[in-house]
Amino acid sequence: MPHVNHMKQRLLTLLALLCLLAPPALADESVVSARILPGWRMADGTHMAGLELTLDRGWKTYWRAPGDAGIPPEFDWRGSRNLAGARVLWPRPRVYDDAGLLTIGYKDRVVLPLAVKPGETGGDVTLDTAIDMGVCRDVCVPVQLHVTGTLPASVTRPDPAIAAALAARPLDGDEAGAGAVTCRIAPAKGGLTLTAQVMLPPTGGEETVVVETSNPEVWVAPVKTSRSGNGLSLSTYLAHASGRPFAVDRSGLRFTVLGAQRAVEIEGCTGG
Repeated sequence: MPHVNHMKQRLLTLLALLCLLAPPALADESVVSARILPGWRMADGTHMAGLELTLDRGWKTYWRAPGDAGIPPEFDWRGSRNLAGARVLWPRPRVYDDAGLLTIGYKDRVVLPLAVKPGETGGDVTLDTAIDMGVCRDVCVPVQLHVTGTLPASVTRPDPAIAAALAARPLDGDEAGAGAVTCRIAPAKGGLTLTAQVMLPPTGGEETVVVETSNPEVWVAPVKTSRSGNGLSLSTYLAHASGRPFAVDRSGLRFTVLGAQRAVEIEGCTGG
């Protein structure tokens, strides 16, 4: 298997070529627009807001794990006021086949729920957010957006658009009737192999499994899967961006199963 640095270099080269092919007249705002949905303050003090992304017809953007060829979005909240923290609660993405490359993301319009922790309890929050993201159609375009919005502490009525996006999040293992994930990690040339099994009822149609680690420097290869009844088996390869030996925290692994009817997200695995 090629070294991870070689594979990343090929991907970066491909994305650079695609971006060079993009028509220069395409400005960021002509492809995708963003706005803050002010949401509502919850009883525990968390403010549930939303980031609405609207894309031109035929364009898509990416999930936190974009697949074989994509640009994961990055959010910079440092310009915000009265903000102690913000977390994106990702709704279920879709899987696309782009000329043989599997990508994962959203088309047309998506609302990303934001769980916001105010710095001062009872005060309004001003979000000032810089977003680096990628959008693709026939070409791929890196986009930088800047969006602001005020989250008033006095509003307690839920926003239906944000509530719908929250309802569209993947089920957790208990909600889906899944068993614990058992996994085995073994040394391999240049990295590690990961094999895992979980008892999980079928999620509909062809299933795509995404494995994420708690270390952003660890690259995970596309996951191979097989199913027998309610038993789902998977295998993949992991390598560190530095090329050096590394360890994997089993509790920090996240397994997301994307099916035609539903998605399931399971945290952690045990030795098997």
